[in-house]
Amino acid sequence: MTETTAAPRPLTIADILEAMADTIPDRIAVQTIDRSYTFAEIDERATRLANRLVALGVEPGDHVAVHAPNRIEWIDAFYGCLKARAVPININYKYKHDELAYLYGNADCVAAIIAPEFVEMVQALDLPDLRQLLVLDDSYETELAAASPVRQVTGRSADDHYVLYTGGTTGNPKGVVWRNEDVVKAALNASRFGAPIESVEALAAEAAANEGFLTLLACGPMMHGGSQWILGNGHVAGFTVALYTEPNFSPEGILDLVQKAGVNSLTFLGDAMGRPVAEAILAEPDRWDLSSLVAVSNGAAPLSDGVRDEIRKALPGRYILDSYGASESGATGSRMDEGKEGPAGAPKFGVGPDVEVFDAEFRPCPVGADGLLGRSGAVPLGYYKDPVKTAATFKEIDGVRWVIPGDFARREEDGSVTVLGRGSVCINTGGEKVHPEEVEAVLLRHDDVFDAVVVGTAHERWGQQVTALVQLREGVATTEEQLREHCRSLISNYKVPKQIFFVDKVPRTPVSKVDYPASAELAKQLVG
Repeated sequence: MTETTAAPRPLTIADILEAMADTIPDRIAVQTIDRSYTFAEIDERATRLANRLVALGVEPGDHVAVHAPNRIEWIDAFYGCLKARAVPININYKYKHDELAYLYGNADCVAAIIAPEFVEMVQALDLPDLRQLLVLDDSYETELAAASPVRQVTGRSADDHYVLYTGGTTGNPKGVVWRNEDVVKAALNASRFGAPIESVEALAAEAAANEGFLTLLACGPMMHGGSQWILGNGHVAGFTVALYTEPNFSPEGILDLVQKAGVNSLTFLGDAMGRPVAEAILAEPDRWDLSSLVAVSNGAAPLSDGVRDEIRKALPGRYILDSYGASESGATGSRMDEGKEGPAGAPKFGVGPDVEVFDAEFRPCPVGADGLLGRSGAVPLGYYKDPVKTAATFKEIDGVRWVIPGDFARREEDGSVTVLGRGSVCINTGGEKVHPEEVEAVLLRHDDVFDAVVVGTAHERWGQQVTALVQLREGVATTEEQLREHCRSLISNYKVPKQIFFVDKVPRTPVSKVDYPASAELAKQLVG
């Protein structure tokens, strides 16, 4: 008698969850402030939702909006859609009518898994393709319980799509289309330090053998790609992921969850989250037991040196791990800060052999020359319904496909790469190129500055001038000239802001990134 061997699972996000549920069913997969959910529970909830979606007519490849703040049902929706071979579409729940109309329409959503408070807003939109609303009200758990817990969907493939809509700093959000296998390798494998993935079954066996698994926490909302990728990184390695479910960001709430879940690695999305958490600890240093916390990670937006110093004071002895990446390129580089004082300036990352810096002719730049950062290997297919932007960002160079998302960078002598900033917001002043992020980082090193954004405004002589919008801390009286003197001591004179305007609040997008178009418009009005 010949023994038959089951076919290996395809490398998909859904199959990885199922393998973990089969191998380590009782390990905690998700921990909220209220309760924990094992891998078996998360898998069963997602399976029931997948079967419900299929019963509602959702077909493989269909796009399903996930329109809700953080809650356990977001995890259901993410995995449930992928289990059904549908594509979860991250909807920014802070968007209003016009923004929602664009996003729902551009994404061709046929169904939405939606929190009750947003139903009326979506029903007011003209969306002929949107056929079903699955509302996360009291009936949701009843519907889930009535659906079959048996895995019924077949035919999943490593080619199945995962789409992430960017919450970029300029223009409308774009849907970045990944194959499941590529996004797992490029963005969800950092917790395993990019180690080769032999098979889904091998991942599960590795997780079962790892008794020292970690607990990860992303501060940001699940609608943000960085938080989705923390979830994926945790579960690809068989780790526990803590899920922050309060309706609004609260540094105290984040620290309550760190203590409750025994979080080992806490991930910020830039200064907007890092600073308030550090300041909450400094204000009440004995309030929380943070002994489980080993490392602080940062991604999606730069962590300025001023905020980094505050984190060192609040959490002495912890590692600070900076990650560089983009929705289009995955986890591209990283650097480990061991808590020592570091210089101001643009961040420098260690990168792999699939990263290059190109000149304007798409030739590799020599060491020390500024160019455009590119990544090859597991990269997305392109932008959803946008062949023009796809052609501009994804290039075939000498027979190799590269993604070049528009970040300026410089290759250093030691092989590392310094990331200088987005080319789309680069300031050209008298022929000199100024990257706003570098000047913002310097401003934020001043003790009296709470937040800052730097943009280019029109200038008769230089074409553009460097202009800053600065939000001071409460109760301070720093002058424009004092801030300029501070900048002159750290960066070249042509980078020093020619004008500094003090504002009540720096414009930021709903995902806490600097809103450069709004900032530029405000600066233009203030300059007059």
